[in-house]
Amino acid sequence: MSKILEMGYSPCPNDTFIFHALASGAISLDPYKLNITLADVEELNSLARAGKMDICKVSVHAAAHIMNDYILLRAGGAMGRGVGPLLLTREPCTIEALNGKRVAIPGRNTTANLLFNLMCREAGIQVEIVELVFDKIMPAIASGEVEAGVVIHEGRFTYHGLGLSKISDLGKWWEDFSGLPIPLGSIAIRRSLGADVADLINSAIRRSLTLSQVDPSEAWPYIKEHAQEMDDNVVNEHIETFVTDYSMDVGEEGEKAVTRLLNEAAKMDSIKLPNQPFFIPE
Repeated sequence: MSKILEMGYSPCPNDTFIFHALASGAISLDPYKLNITLADVEELNSLARAGKMDICKVSVHAAAHIMNDYILLRAGGAMGRGVGPLLLTREPCTIEALNGKRVAIPGRNTTANLLFNLMCREAGIQVEIVELVFDKIMPAIASGEVEAGVVIHEGRFTYHGLGLSKISDLGKWWEDFSGLPIPLGSIAIRRSLGADVADLINSAIRRSLTLSQVDPSEAWPYIKEHAQEMDDNVVNEHIETFVTDYSMDVGEEGEKAVTRLLNEAAKMDSIKLPNQPFFIPE
């Protein structure tokens, strides 16, 4: 009898590209089967923090809160250089000009929010935070509901269409601040499932990613099904931007980047990280 594992990732093109072969059953996990939930990044963060997922894509910020119960896989994540969230406004201004203003974020547990908070700390400013679902942020900036917003996913490719201005690339800011790539999200798996299951899932994610890289046309209908109204060019740019070499394996530099960001999250949120490995072994 198959054992069911609850797995969650986002409907964004980078995730559906990586996980298509697993979702379609092209890769066997015998004796396990996946029950897959696709959800917004902040909803996934909440599901993982509530312990409702066996395997889950989480923001690295949110991962700091679940490391007692979860360990991170080496494959499947989103990390790179030049891939960070963007801080946008209607009119060009400095970060200091946002002091005391309303700024939208895509969830308090997102890496985007952590980066923005770190930037505000370094700039010595305070803002009024407004939480919105990621795809509502740019319209809120354009309408004047908020003075600025932190935009993730495809927003980095489409904000010009709304006449918005980029104040900062928070990924670039992090690279300058830390000297490391920006780790946006990782795949977390329950520690209680054990090393063998973690290795099985990690290997399966790598095989799934490889199949999509070898023949993207196989994954395309699944990607488009969940990409809503996203233009094909934007879908392709999204995949090219957020599926990187780190998606196959975080590597030594990736581990350093995640560890640094986890420690920044722990300090920011006043939590203690466990004295256990953050990643499964190579």
